[in-house]
Amino acid sequence: MELKSIFKVSAVALALVLVGCGGDINITPTVNDNSTVTNPPTNGGDNGGDENPCGSYESGSDTVQGTFDSSNNICSYTANFVSAAKPLTTDVTLEADIVHYFSSTLSVGQDCNTTQGCTIEADGPTLTVEAGATVVFDNPASRVQINRGANIEAVGTLAKPITFTSANTIEALDSVGAGPSPQDWGGVIINGFGITDQCSDAERAAGSCNAESEGASSFYGGNNNEDDSGTLRFVKIDYAGGLPAGADVGNDLNSLFLNSVGSGTEIDYISIYAGYDDGVELFGGAVNLKHVVVTDTQDDSLDIDAGWQGKVQYLLIKHGTVVNAAGETLNMGNGGFEADGRKGSSTAEAPASAPHIANVTVITTDELSARDGDPSIAMKLDDFINATFYNMVLKQTSGTQSWCVNYSGDAADEIVTDRTAVKTSVAACALLAEVGKEAVATASGSTTVTGWFTNDGVSEVVNGSDTVLANNGFSTSADVTITPTDMTTVDSFFEATDFIGAVSPSDTSSDWYKWAKAAFDNANDE
Repeated sequence: MELKSIFKVSAVALALVLVGCGGDINITPTVNDNSTVTNPPTNGGDNGGDENPCGSYESGSDTVQGTFDSSNNICSYTANFVSAAKPLTTDVTLEADIVHYFSSTLSVGQDCNTTQGCTIEADGPTLTVEAGATVVFDNPASRVQINRGANIEAVGTLAKPITFTSANTIEALDSVGAGPSPQDWGGVIINGFGITDQCSDAERAAGSCNAESEGASSFYGGNNNEDDSGTLRFVKIDYAGGLPAGADVGNDLNSLFLNSVGSGTEIDYISIYAGYDDGVELFGGAVNLKHVVVTDTQDDSLDIDAGWQGKVQYLLIKHGTVVNAAGETLNMGNGGFEADGRKGSSTAEAPASAPHIANVTVITTDELSARDGDPSIAMKLDDFINATFYNMVLKQTSGTQSWCVNYSGDAADEIVTDRTAVKTSVAACALLAEVGKEAVATASGSTTVTGWFTNDGVSEVVNGSDTVLANNGFSTSADVTITPTDMTTVDSFFEATDFIGAVSPSDTSSDWYKWAKAAFDNANDE
């Protein structure tokens, strides 16, 4: 899939609305109302005039505000407005139907290591992003960073999603003219007060839990798995996964990094495209997710670690290729899941990751991923993971150098004892397990990967050539007749379904179908 000049957005299109910036070459504006466009501010700086629609806040007797370019419908914000070193400490709103360009990190709330004499404001500032806004960055280290105590309210709609993406998707900001690439910017980080096994029980009790984030240093963790960090709904995150200067190769930022985020936070209708590290990474906490699509992300699509206790329903994952700004074709996709139980030390208060994940479709390739040369795999199980997967469809058509299920010795006993389990699912894999690792044996007993996958007596392992997907490539085929688990019997978070996989074979009109189709077609647009 090529990112050619046709991908770029003209000034006319910008004056309409910029949404859907993921993908290769197609952008379709969804709103034609440009009535909010006004004359640019007279002062030309970060302090704007009365008609300037850019985000602003009061600082002493001054109003600090982005600079508005009315000809391109772009609000620009320098490090004088916000940066990692100068976070927002008051509420700020980014208006709808405008491109908001940040030349530094959009940090909200004070980042604080409580052992260094600082104090976290529990009821901190809120960043509000209105439906239809496009928020862009041009530096691999620049990111959205919601620190502990702060909130983000980014609530889009199906017709007017919110997009966080590379500045190179915008013609007026693309100085080279090559278009966007994975790793153009950092991604979205939310740090919460949830429980992570990276802290001890004593640290949590003393209020001194300060786990340090990967990629770019920030702090998270606490003792409240019901913590509320805000809302992400109908949000797209494209071309993220940047590597900050000085960071070790491979220590990239993730598209959506949820660090100890609590269940009071709402994550619903998310689309992630062409990230260079993980699509969604979860370190502890208990945040839940619904209606998530992750396409053509280089590393793992959903990475679980550090004792995460949340739930997921409706998850579509696809591995594939992108063509970057240099014209190189990159194979994207390592693990559909990387499921780790522990990162630190488990305790009764901070047990191993034990999520419930339902209605999933994972579509892999037979390629090796661009960054590390690891194979495209549907599930990677490690570090005493205790997850349960329900109503799942795995699809791998060819398997000469990849396979569907990978496990480490630290997950073997969980497989043998069914502490990590599969229910009412189907695997249509050319190669289910790595050659030589089909059998699993521990002191607790033995099984095979096939035996583990079908242990419930309902799940099936079929051939990679068997039809499990509909003609559209992402819905479950009507030929699949496995009766799904009624997820309402597991937890009230879940909805009852009459199908397995991410999208029903009979659905062509729901918001979820339209959201999944748009993301899937975008990733396949060649």
